[in-house]
Amino acid sequence: MSMLKITARDAATGPVLEVSGDLDYRNATHLRERATATVLRPGQRLILDLSGLEFCDSSGISALIAAHHHATTLGANIALAAVPAPTLRILRLIGLDTIIPLHPDSDPTALA
Repeated sequence: MSMLKITARDAATGPVLEVSGDLDYRNATHLRERATATVLRPGQRLILDLSGLEFCDSSGISALIAAHHHATTLGANIALAAVPAPTLRILRLIGLDTIIPLHPDSDPTALA
């Protein structure tokens, strides 16, 4: 069991939230709150860098969907970067990869 850590930074395309640890029922609310509190302007991209993610359950998936909803409501978009293989498999199985773009690299310049 690993605590969730969320670190924010800015990129040319918009804000980046680096998510590490376990994104599960105990702490998915933290990502949901952090993502929906992120200020976005129309045309910006919210990048969720998941390179440090160790585990993600259905509550974590719900938090990712909430982040997507927040971004699109504000006229921005969202991308998931460096998604670990086990989570990537789940995202593809449930079809979330058809709604939220997935990128193998966490470099914001590669996501432009």
